[in-house]
Amino acid sequence: MKLDIVSPEKVYYSGDVALVTLPGILGAFTILENHAPIISALQKGNIVYKLTNSAENTLHIEGGFAEINNNTITVCIENAQ
Repeated sequence: MKLDIVSPEKVYYSGDVALVTLPGILGAFTILENHAPIISALQKGNIVYKLTNSAENTLHIEGGFAEINNNTITVCIENAQ
């Protein structure tokens, strides 16, 4: 799957991943390959993404939204730490 994490200021990550866990406003949810298309608002929390080589990365965000479609995940965020 392709993951892009962007803000108005910069690109935080762009590349292939095995899975992504996002802090949705109704609770955290995980995206795996061939997930159904969705758009979701995100709350303050952690984006956790596992790379195809099994390395895991975490990015703390203040909020934003995500679009998942055709194994492409686009996450637009407000701020990150």
